[in-house]
Amino acid sequence: MSEVSPRDDLSFEDIRYEKAGWVATVTIARPDSYNAYTTRTLRELKEAFEDASRDDGVAVVVLTGAGNEAFCTGGDVKEYARDYTQRPRDYWKYMGYFAGAIEALKNVGKPTIARVNGMAVGGGNEFNCACDLAVAADHARFRQVGVQVGSVAAGGATQWLPLVIGDRRARQMLMTCEWVDAKTALDWGLVNEVVPAAELDAAVAKLAAKLTDTFPECMRYTKQQANFWKDLSWSMTIGHARDWLALHFNSLEPYEGMTAFAEKRRADRVGIRERARSGGSSETLWGPYAKVCPSCGAKGLPETFAFCGKCGASLAAAVTPEEAGALAR
Repeated sequence: MSEVSPRDDLSFEDIRYEKAGWVATVTIARPDSYNAYTTRTLRELKEAFEDASRDDGVAVVVLTGAGNEAFCTGGDVKEYARDYTQRPRDYWKYMGYFAGAIEALKNVGKPTIARVNGMAVGGGNEFNCACDLAVAADHARFRQVGVQVGSVAAGGATQWLPLVIGDRRARQMLMTCEWVDAKTALDWGLVNEVVPAAELDAAVAKLAAKLTDTFPECMRYTKQQANFWKDLSWSMTIGHARDWLALHFNSLEPYEGMTAFAEKRRADRVGIRERARSGGSSETLWGPYAKVCPSCGAKGLPETFAFCGKCGASLAAAVTPEEAGALAR
């Protein structure tokens, strides 16, 4: 098999990848998690998009979610809470998989349709924005949630929403985290068409047929040219976002936001603001690493600790590293 040929041995766990006629359909198949994606899902999406790109028998790529409740609700926050708040450096690696999947979709070389069959939240709406066109069921809803869960929607939303729906509307979605219903999404230009759920497949098929009845080379270059502003904003920001988000995962905001989500409770967002207003640490869970144990000499103990985490001694007489240095002299 040629290195540039599509593969016939692909096997996936988190997605379904099907070809029928001229259309390749990629379905995020995690309905029990509202089609949230994990690291594995992102790897599989990238592989499917790249295969569709290589297949001359594919004229259109459709992205959708399993079931009728969710298109995609973004990253699996339980995975974030379990893995990336514990090992923030691994989030940088994870963002490599996310960026790779988005870029494979954006650069597939064929027109792409988001078949929005339900909620499109966070990174799910970013995948929607990465597609060329979108058809939504009338019960679909859209939302960005970054600033309420301890993250920043810099995987496409901060870059592309201003281009797609305008600056003020983009800021409204990004900053308030309010739901946008299907009718409003259509009015704003976030989707191209809204139809009853029972007519969604027919509407997508009709649009795919129109896109197929075009010259492939002209279509590919039209897509490339139309991607100019998307490519510019993405290339100027995604590397910085990847690094900043990885560093940010070591701070209090993502810990509280992701943990609260996993525990199904309301995050104490205002409480973090109150910490800063009262002079406390809004960046770390237990305060800055400011104490030295007077018993064993352990350094970098959190400011609010009453006992040493190494030897268990009381920190009532603990000193700062500067004071410890002065005593040593």
